[in-house]
Amino acid sequence: MEFDFRKISGEFALEGEFVSCEHYGEGHINDTYKLTTEGANGRKRYILQRINTNLFSDVEKLMHNIELVTAFCRASVEKRGGDPMRECLNLVPTREGKSYWTDGENYFRVYLFIEGATTYQIVRNARDFYESAVAFGSFASLLADFDASELYEVLPNFHNTKVRYANFLRSVEKDAAGRAEEVRAEIDWVIAHKDWCGKLVDKIACGEIPLRVTHNDTKLNNVMIDKATGKGIAVIDLDTVMPGSLCYDFGDSIRFGCNSAAEDEPDLDKVHFRKDLYETYLKGYLSAVGNSITEEERKNLAAGAVIMTYECGMRFLADYLDGDVYFRTSRKKQNLDRAHTQFRLADEMIAQYESLQKLAEK
Repeated sequence: MEFDFRKISGEFALEGEFVSCEHYGEGHINDTYKLTTEGANGRKRYILQRINTNLFSDVEKLMHNIELVTAFCRASVEKRGGDPMRECLNLVPTREGKSYWTDGENYFRVYLFIEGATTYQIVRNARDFYESAVAFGSFASLLADFDASELYEVLPNFHNTKVRYANFLRSVEKDAAGRAEEVRAEIDWVIAHKDWCGKLVDKIACGEIPLRVTHNDTKLNNVMIDKATGKGIAVIDLDTVMPGSLCYDFGDSIRFGCNSAAEDEPDLDKVHFRKDLYETYLKGYLSAVGNSITEEERKNLAAGAVIMTYECGMRFLADYLDGDVYFRTSRKKQNLDRAHTQFRLADEMIAQYESLQKLAEK
């Protein structure tokens, strides 16, 4: 799809005149571009995004969340004496003062470009993983005093594992692709572990674990790493910022980063839970989140890792049963392979669960 980027850029309060706009990054949800302008102070770069309205149908609510969270993060960074231009995302308003612009069909937003930093798609080494933990722990700390009830659930029940389990059972019953008999052992595995579904959801419901601002996509590629120092400096991609539990964000990072193989590795002999990387991430996260974490949250970090892995595997298997309609696939049985890796990781986490809890308590 072709757009008149000169016209679009003119709708935002940018410095200087339009120079260029080109595709940028490796994101799969929104269309992302690097926009360059030139003015009296030289060249300036921005990130322009066309919002995916198939996934985020209510742009007003989406941008309401992002406006509040970025403003709060910026104020928190300033209070700590940090650099808000590099340590958090900064929205650039339209010339009418709004956080996004639409031509009636497409919706666009602009962020300041964070110079001298980059993202990585895979964990290159333990230091990268540690720095991502520091960044996400700092993100949680910056927003510790934010009232999460001010945010909309742009993706309702996104990490409500009880609801995910009910949806899974419906997929099994419907068996849209006629695959249920083929994966009966996998279905039985999910059912056998259903007691995990309520371990966090119920604690949040009764107030034992506080409702917080959560990122909900805590992968390494959503952390800006300073090119000079190698340190994690800012968390990006706030589309899924919603009320939730700190344990969800921690757990999703572990699910993603502590796998010894690729997420869709067909050979399960290569798939193992990296406890050493778990400990690395735990140290970085707790060092940054500081005293803002409660004792009950700390006790349930390991539960978050198991539950997010279980939930994700269940979703991959449900999509396989549905005919691969949600997660993008490039080959047959890719979603089934993804489910298998998650179940293997969850099994190994559960086998070491007590020791993982003790690490957090230390």
